[in-house]
Amino acid sequence: MKRKYIIILIVVVLLALIVFRLASNKSTLDKKKEPTQDTVVRIPVKVAEAQEQRQEISLIKTGTLAPFKEAKVLSTTGGTIQQLRFNLGDHVSEGQVLAVIDTRLAQLDLQKAESSAAKLHHDLETYTELLKGQAATQEKVNEIRQNYTDAANQVSQVKKQISDASIKAPTSGIISEKPVEQGVFANSGTAIATIVNLSQGKVQINLTENEVYQVKQGQAVKITTDVYPDQVFNGRISFISPQADETHNYRVEIMADNKESSPLRSGTFVYADFSRKTMQEILLIPRDALTQSIKDASVYVVENNIVHQKPVKIGIEMNGLIQVVSGLKAGEIVVTSGQINLKDGTQVIVSK
Repeated sequence: MKRKYIIILIVVVLLALIVFRLASNKSTLDKKKEPTQDTVVRIPVKVAEAQEQRQEISLIKTGTLAPFKEAKVLSTTGGTIQQLRFNLGDHVSEGQVLAVIDTRLAQLDLQKAESSAAKLHHDLETYTELLKGQAATQEKVNEIRQNYTDAANQVSQVKKQISDASIKAPTSGIISEKPVEQGVFANSGTAIATIVNLSQGKVQINLTENEVYQVKQGQAVKITTDVYPDQVFNGRISFISPQADETHNYRVEIMADNKESSPLRSGTFVYADFSRKTMQEILLIPRDALTQSIKDASVYVVENNIVHQKPVKIGIEMNGLIQVVSGLKAGEIVVTSGQINLKDGTQVIVSK
């Protein structure tokens, strides 16, 4: 009987422990389900929406100036450069001798070739006379004639080699590169100089589909630059690509007159004014949204209260707004105030 009570007591104690453990687990689970306090600091920012607007835009495009002509001066024969008749920055004329290759060995080869050709020519005359008297065969005469022809060709080749030793400028212009020095050995095809012709400048720009139908070949274009802010360089459209590139832009080339009084150099940043206005749908954001310079522009875009930094390409600026050429879509939300405290992935709160 006593044993029965002991067993009952043990069972009751075990049940009590189980109930206590279950109650403790439930309390822990309930605490986990309670909303945690947000300890993340959200940066307050002001924002604006990127919007498309139809604007009347002056057709002014940017580009860089390239030489009208650019030519590599190549050695057409191998040898030691005996004379180098130019320096960097020199003005040279088309046909001017720029370098002379040592031809002493070629001169010796020419003497041998001329001597051999003269002997064969004499032999040909002798055997031709013998053939008339039937003292020689036609085969022998033909053999000597072929040898003489080969020798004459050899003379011509050596003379051409000696002539090529005088390396001439293929175009007029300014020496922009001088990769060799006098006294070094140059193989055939070695570049000894680069000439750029800037009597005219070539400006390459890209036009959109809407813009390219507003211009035509031969049309006058005004070229200006920040280097000479009061100068206008007259140009004309020399080429319009018949096919768009992968970005649906059309390449246009403009030939512009250069001025001796204020010359433009290759690589100069220029503006091409087509003196026309077009109606275009452009994407605009506040100028204050830019976080870097216009050249390396970027903006912070807000998505689900988190900002992401995106690089953008910028166009024209008007009334506190600036055009976004690429990098954003209409409707995206950009930060206009508070960027100094932001980095990619920062959580934000939009303030009114």
